Amino acid sequence: MPIIDLVIIAILVISSLISLSRGFIKEALSLASWIIAGWIAFNFSSNFATLLEGVIAINSVRIAVAAVILFIITVVIGSVLVFIITAMVDKSGLTSTDRSIGMAFGLIRGVLIVVGLIYIANLTPVPEDEWYKQSLLVPHFNTLASHLSVFIPEEVKKYMSFGF
Repeated sequence: MPIIDLVIIAILVISSLISLSRGFIKEALSLASWIIAGWIAFNFSSNFATLLEGVIAINSVRIAVAAVILFIITVVIGSVLVFIITAMVDKSGLTSTDRSIGMAFGLIRGVLIVVGLIYIANLTPVPEDEWYKQSLLVPHFNTLASHLSVFIPEEVKKYMSFGF
């Protein structure tokens, strides 16, 4: 089996096992808090940066620092909420169901990680390499990447090849 296939399997297994140990609720809420943190940092960093005018003189640095601060604060608040909700789930007796669904969530996340890596690989000369062509799994992920490519902007998609 080509090494690339072993790496793909390892990504899927590791992602699944991490989510199995953490559970679906913890994984989903953690992911949601990171997405919300990114959204808040992106949308409110300019407003928050005005509070830093007396501290940081360069506008671009001020906005970047504001974004980092907002991101960290949001992730910390999200982590506290995740901890509280996870503790409630643990007391409810739903841990085995939560962990089983978490494993499925982890597998889906692993698939999306591999698809993301395939997207990146398709932006490089890697698809022309023999080790990549010999993979048994890459063609399946290329097909999935092609189907998911509707979510990629056209200006990026023109540089990609999905092996068809």
